[in-house]
Amino acid sequence: MSSQPLNTRPRQQSHFVELTPQGLRTVRRWAIGITLGSFLFGFDTGIISGALLFIQEDFELTSFQQSSAVSILLLGAVIGALGCGRIADRYGRRPVMGAIGVVFFAGIMAAALAPGYWVLLAGRFVMGLAVGGVSATVPTYLGEMAPAQIRGRILGLNQLFISVGLLVSYLVNWALADAGMWRLMFGVGAIPAALLFIAAVWLPESPTWLIRNGRTQRAREVVDSVAEPGGADKVVARVTEEHRQEEERARRGSSSLFKGTALAALLVAVALAALQQFVGINTILYYAPTIMGQAGLSASNAIYYSVFIGVVNVVITLVALRLVDRIGRRPLLLISLTGMFVSIGLLGLAFSVGMAPLFMLVFMMAYILSFGVGMGPIFWILLGELFPTDHQATGSSVGATVNWLANFLVSLLFLPVIELIGQGPTFWIFAAICLVGLIFVARFVPETRNRDTETVSADLRRRWGFSDG
Repeated sequence: MSSQPLNTRPRQQSHFVELTPQGLRTVRRWAIGITLGSFLFGFDTGIISGALLFIQEDFELTSFQQSSAVSILLLGAVIGALGCGRIADRYGRRPVMGAIGVVFFAGIMAAALAPGYWVLLAGRFVMGLAVGGVSATVPTYLGEMAPAQIRGRILGLNQLFISVGLLVSYLVNWALADAGMWRLMFGVGAIPAALLFIAAVWLPESPTWLIRNGRTQRAREVVDSVAEPGGADKVVARVTEEHRQEEERARRGSSSLFKGTALAALLVAVALAALQQFVGINTILYYAPTIMGQAGLSASNAIYYSVFIGVVNVVITLVALRLVDRIGRRPLLLISLTGMFVSIGLLGLAFSVGMAPLFMLVFMMAYILSFGVGMGPIFWILLGELFPTDHQATGSSVGATVNWLANFLVSLLFLPVIELIGQGPTFWIFAAICLVGLIFVARFVPETRNRDTETVSADLRRRWGFSDG
């Protein structure tokens, strides 16, 4: 297989599963049910930005306590992401999503009803466990539920619903800000948390997981409910063959996540996970209200400008969803990193030479748009497509964990670096990281559009020079 040209796909075409029109609508409904978790990911990470303005007054928080109330969610997310992979492999994707809904609900209610700082902190940590679980489980679940020809758009719903959740959290903050109702800000999140649990009761289990766990008849029923005749045979044949190859590799002693194809996939996932944060997106969003205020675009109301940024994120994510299965993952990543390199480099120049604030705004928005069309959604898409099926859940878990660790590290170091070297050089560091990322993607990241696991694995082995034995 690895000797075939990678732009021809004779074997994978035989594995394509054609959906009926009704089946396509059903798969989309399943995807929306799964990505309720992604919505909560966005909502719970965004809601604190407005709520904290009022919590600090009610609880008389110190600056350290305010910071910890924000960052404790990131630590919870690291633990949640790291732990969910093996649990999802053992018990299935569907029950894990239901459990995540319960954990979300518990954390949200603890924060909303918190009598003081320590209960608030505990609630935020529990929310983080659920957020991390979502980041590890949703890409795997979506990737196993969608046929290859629409997989990019389905996996892209993860990032879209994260962006929508962020936007809704900003709108909730804005709507309740005048009354200072921070408890209700949190409490609104209990509604989608309950809906996620209900959705998990309704959702089917992943056919891939069912087949790998000896429940082939149930897997056939799931596929037959959405696919044209013969679709279930193709899915069973593909998953069975992949499982046979994995067992063969295991007999040769090559089943480890740190060997062969799985290692190549892990290196790509970990590098992209770190890059997605180290390119500086959260720091750009942090400076957005300040730069907009400098540009003279109305009053410097942080919550209002957060809504504006949230809208831009949603719109560009929708654009990316329309392109990802047409253009492909690699081209969008390359376009994205090129645009980010240029725009954030110019933003650093604008700070260094004192350009007019309007130029800063233009460069910042170009950066956000460049991130949203590629690095934002495609990392999560690739997380659901890169790994051999026996390592999918664990590999996704590791990738998500690294992403959260990188997020925490950037948040911790950004302000000290600004104080040490200034704003302009700091943004140039981000530009340099974008350039490194561009070179890495061009050399080591495979295209996954319209490719089955075997073809992606062959491309990974070729690019990294690895062998499965």
